[in-house]
Amino acid sequence: MQTFQGYKDGSKVPVESYNRQDWQRGYESLKQEFEYWIDDVEGEIPQELQGTVFRNGPGLLDRNGQRVQHPFDGDGMISAIAFQNGRAYFRNRYVRTQGFVEEEKAGKFLYRGVFGTQKPGGWLANAFDFKLKNIANTNIIYWGGKLLALWEAAEPHRLDPHTLETVRIDYLNGVLHPGEAFSAHPRIEKDRLINFQIKPGLSTTITIYELDRSGKLVDRHAHSVPGFAFIHDFVITPNYCIFFQNPVTYNPLPYILGWQGAGECVHFNPGHPTRIIVIPRHPVSGDSKGREKKAVQILEAESGFVFHHANAFEQENKIYIDSICYESLPTLDPGADYRQTDFEALSPGQLWRFELNLENQTVRRQMLETRCCEFPSVHPANVGQPYRFLYLGAASAAQGNAPLQAILKIDLSSGERQLWSAAPKGFVSEPIFVPRANATLEDDGWLLSLVYDSARHRSDAIVLDARDLNKGPVARLHLQHHVPYGLHGSFTPQFFGPANV
Repeated sequence: MQTFQGYKDGSKVPVESYNRQDWQRGYESLKQEFEYWIDDVEGEIPQELQGTVFRNGPGLLDRNGQRVQHPFDGDGMISAIAFQNGRAYFRNRYVRTQGFVEEEKAGKFLYRGVFGTQKPGGWLANAFDFKLKNIANTNIIYWGGKLLALWEAAEPHRLDPHTLETVRIDYLNGVLHPGEAFSAHPRIEKDRLINFQIKPGLSTTITIYELDRSGKLVDRHAHSVPGFAFIHDFVITPNYCIFFQNPVTYNPLPYILGWQGAGECVHFNPGHPTRIIVIPRHPVSGDSKGREKKAVQILEAESGFVFHHANAFEQENKIYIDSICYESLPTLDPGADYRQTDFEALSPGQLWRFELNLENQTVRRQMLETRCCEFPSVHPANVGQPYRFLYLGAASAAQGNAPLQAILKIDLSSGERQLWSAAPKGFVSEPIFVPRANATLEDDGWLLSLVYDSARHRSDAIVLDARDLNKGPVARLHLQHHVPYGLHGSFTPQFFGPANV
């Protein structure tokens, strides 16, 4: 069953699903840092929900009247909601990167942004300036006893999980060297964290890391693949790490001369194939069944662009990958205002399944969901394994492109859908699935998401019963302020609330 909150009288014709001015307000900076118990709650926070959800995203989107050219250039702000005994505690804090501290003191941008933000002074002030500001704004994980804020182009920042204060750049006990990056999209497989680093160029080097629960490096290997690679995410199976090399080219000249940001120099090549890079996780010892491993394989699929993958698994000698695929990468036009995005003119992200046959080097693909969707989430125990349930942020309307205003549940076995919508005034963030302790069913747990309520210019933390979205939120926690649209987050069963609880 699908539900259609925000629709007229249960009909499938959407009320005005969103208003652009409402959506725009979610991109206002939050310059204050807060700590408080969330006392304004509709419904009841489940007693069994114990732990902390951390979220990361660009929180500071302007300085002294100058806005960032793209929200991905905004400084990272961490939000944490700690749950214990039916109560919840909120805090937010900016990551004190070196660049953030310097720019706070100067009151202006001192660094160019990857996605087009320029220093004041025009192209002359920006030409031949290649210094990157580590903005630490994309994801956050708690692993090996460390809370790490991630940005894919640089090293992690370690934070105090109790206070969110920035401790320092963290090199993961010597796993990284200064200047080396650690992707913002690690995959966690039981007691292993698998992540990667990209060094693009005429050929691209992909370095893969595997860390155990203590944070110790247990495996590392690097591979060179031909061509420039713009890769944000990847997937794993027990035997492989898989990357999609999107069909793009990079012309650095406008960046070098100070005319554009590096991201504005990336251009999509329609009609060119997407390359799927399949890297053995255990290239020397063989796979988990003792079969001899092959070298890196590169397969070609139809043209498209992928930021995020949902999951991958091996079955009957094939690899299946579920991904959010776009028809193309939208062009970042210099000087354009991202708040004026014409959603209707852009193709939506949709869920596709790719079937890889490594024996005959073929790829088949099938669309699983036509509704505009992004930010997929699965049960953590099913990462890299066959799975049944997938959760996504989605558009409220079934057709076309629009901001994410709903949470969508897909039963990949039966095809059943459930949809909870916050339209027309609400805009959702990535849903995070939290399994119930000792649960035996894959969907027995909760979905946690932040919803920007444009009618109040505040955000709500919502708790949905993952088994039945039709019931709506079992708890809606009203924050005292808004939280700008974020990117990614994670949950840990450890409670990092006030020490005096």
